[in-house]
Amino acid sequence: MNAIVQTSFARRSLLKGAGALIIGFGLGLDGKSALGAPAVQDPKSAASWIAVGNDDVVTVYLGKVELGQGNGTTMLQLVAEELDVPVSKVVAAQVDTMRSMNQGATVSSSSIQVAGQQLRLAAAEIRQELLRRASAKLGVPADKLSVSDGVVRGGGKTARYAELVGPGTQEIALTGKAPLKDVAQYKVIGARTPRRDLPAKIDGTYTFMQQASVPGMLHGRVVRPKGQGGYGHPPKVKAIDEASIKHLPNVRIVRQRDFVGVVAERQWDAVRAAEALKVDWELPASLPGDVKLYDKMRSAKTVDSVVLKEGDGAQAGDHVVSGTFHTPYQAHAPFGPSCGIADVKADGALVLCSSQDVFALRDRIAGVAELPKDKVQVQYLEGSGCYGHSCYDDAALAAVVMSKAVGKPVRVQFMRWDELGWDNYGPAHVGEVRIAAGKDGRLTSYEYQGWHHGWQIEETSEYLASGKPVREFNKGVGSLIVNKQDAGGMYDIPNRLLFNHAVPGLDGYLKGANLRSPMDLSYSFASEQLIDRLARLCALDPVEFRRRNITDERWRGVLEAVAKAANWQSRAQAPGANGDVVKGRGVALGTHRASMAGAVADIEVNRRTGAIVVKHVYAAMDCGIAVNPDIVESQIIGMSIQATSRVLKEAVTFNETNVTSLDWVSYPVLRFGEHPDVTPVIVPSRNPSIGAGEEAIPAVGAAIANAFYDATDKQLSEYPMTPERVLQALRA
Repeated sequence: MNAIVQTSFARRSLLKGAGALIIGFGLGLDGKSALGAPAVQDPKSAASWIAVGNDDVVTVYLGKVELGQGNGTTMLQLVAEELDVPVSKVVAAQVDTMRSMNQGATVSSSSIQVAGQQLRLAAAEIRQELLRRASAKLGVPADKLSVSDGVVRGGGKTARYAELVGPGTQEIALTGKAPLKDVAQYKVIGARTPRRDLPAKIDGTYTFMQQASVPGMLHGRVVRPKGQGGYGHPPKVKAIDEASIKHLPNVRIVRQRDFVGVVAERQWDAVRAAEALKVDWELPASLPGDVKLYDKMRSAKTVDSVVLKEGDGAQAGDHVVSGTFHTPYQAHAPFGPSCGIADVKADGALVLCSSQDVFALRDRIAGVAELPKDKVQVQYLEGSGCYGHSCYDDAALAAVVMSKAVGKPVRVQFMRWDELGWDNYGPAHVGEVRIAAGKDGRLTSYEYQGWHHGWQIEETSEYLASGKPVREFNKGVGSLIVNKQDAGGMYDIPNRLLFNHAVPGLDGYLKGANLRSPMDLSYSFASEQLIDRLARLCALDPVEFRRRNITDERWRGVLEAVAKAANWQSRAQAPGANGDVVKGRGVALGTHRASMAGAVADIEVNRRTGAIVVKHVYAAMDCGIAVNPDIVESQIIGMSIQATSRVLKEAVTFNETNVTSLDWVSYPVLRFGEHPDVTPVIVPSRNPSIGAGEEAIPAVGAAIANAFYDATDKQLSEYPMTPERVLQALRA
């Protein structure tokens, strides 16, 4: 017999006294048992970040997670370098709110640049203290000692780090004053150290979130309309037909306000029940539909701001080009739908998930589960690859709601239509750009006006279950101010004016959040196409035109590196095009916040079918010192393939009531057989290491657009560059 479990989140006094629930489960970054907690969890204590054991093993309690980008290797290289120990002796504890240090969300390419610096400082403090102890033990002045492989040497004597740890180690203060190694001393940083996680991932023994389980757990699925409506206009449950799943034994229905889910002992029963359960939904017609989206955005009552004004902003110049560009909502679309496991009890909760910000999620879980924050433990397990805020928090919170209702651990995994239909999409954008140059090929003015809404705050499970009004970020990074680095920031332009038009995100738009290299693909797609058009008007090769307008050494270095790798040949005028298939080559620059990137794309365009095939991408990046060149090159390759997919294929579709792109047919992505060859180039640098996970995306996408211009003498004002849009442009 099926039963509807009605739950209530009435306010109650906080629980006192009981400890957090801990299930005997936990996996480290290497897929093995997680290590124990540090003796203290104090950001001002070096030993809270790093612990040197009496077995010579160094444990790092980092708060940044492994998403597939290599954090589980590169962060350990930083520690090994500063401590002078073998990388093989450094391990990472599982990211866990009960033991890890809070280094913020793993976003914005900040791991190496920000969190890595914290670890280096902690390692330097510990090394300095261990040298002081070694000096006392060996009777040799500290400045006469040397360290190699965790062994201190001096005066013909030696002492292992393991011999020097003991009482007082936990009291090493993190002052930030211990000297860091000079670049010339690096042995581990810059080395192509093999990734820790790859062997287990290759042989199939690595445990991903989707494969995790705990004893006695049930299986859950969410039940929602297939595709979200306007954010702030949630679907309402009018009625649930319990009899519609009476043929499925031992299935329970969980309802909390407008949150509906099903729980069963067998996963397949939960899947069948979620599909069969009849729910009468009230779906408000809250959206403009994708056809009318850009008109609605452009005519919206916006909050306007001047992001940057340099010079007088006048559009003076012998050549002036302008254009209006449209870019769609795009999904995170991980291959494996999001998953989470929750065990909620009266005195605490344990949640296993793939959140990129476990500490922020802990606070949300505390609210939903009605528990104090210190009674909630969130452990990270790597899930299907995804950069940005997809549905992983949503799935975890759904598991929390269901576990709280049924009193047992519950594993929730989304179905494909849940993941694609209820994602936190990268927001759509309207860009109006106007750029001018003189006859000498020097840029004289630049204006960019951008329309988009910001990111939303509440997770879907959270607001459906609570009934609370939703919110939108309306200031700071969440408002997605036009990026001054990517919107003409690489060029020397005496007059530059950037306007941001913040569209009200609660007024009939989809839910938005950070997607890899947030909005930058939109900016570069618009800006870099007009740069190429100006180059043509000035009768200059696109590389030469950019070269004339860049004095920044690092941007010039990126441009020269990618042009050299691609063996760029001058192409000041569009080549003559004959036959059904024509070839084109384009160049572009782009960034997110830190690294500089440049790309060259070689494409073929079938003028009969409208199909574009990207044959080869050359992508160069200056990310400062590459901590691990193999991993940075892999990042460049991944960014190049993802950018190709996004600019050629991906767009969220929706009507007036809900999203309609719910599978790989309606939301196509680049297939394995379609991806281009990629030549990654790391520009040598002795500058500090900075982010390397997002910056190539805007450069690659814009280079593909410019290759289309080179091949056809036409430019597209909207991506994805589908065959239909290509044919329409060719006929124009």
